[in-house]
Amino acid sequence: MPYDRKSELPDSVRDNLPSHAQDIYRKAFNSAWDEYMDPDDRRGNAGREETAHKVAWAAVKKLYHKEGDTWVKDES
Repeated sequence: MPYDRKSELPDSVRDNLPSHAQDIYRKAFNSAWDEYMDPDDRRGNAGREETAHKVAWAAVKKLYHKEGDTWVKDES
């Protein structure tokens, strides 16, 4: 279930991440959705959607970190 637009993202993403981070999340999720279609490519018994969400969060965390309850872009 890839996301066509940011408005389709889960509430936990839309309500917490800045707009740019939401773009990163959406693109990473959609890419992982395609990449991990085959269960043999996933770790353990993880489902396709679960894997795609994990990949998306990891992509966000490469450029953003959480300060208190707010996600902020890394300064590097």
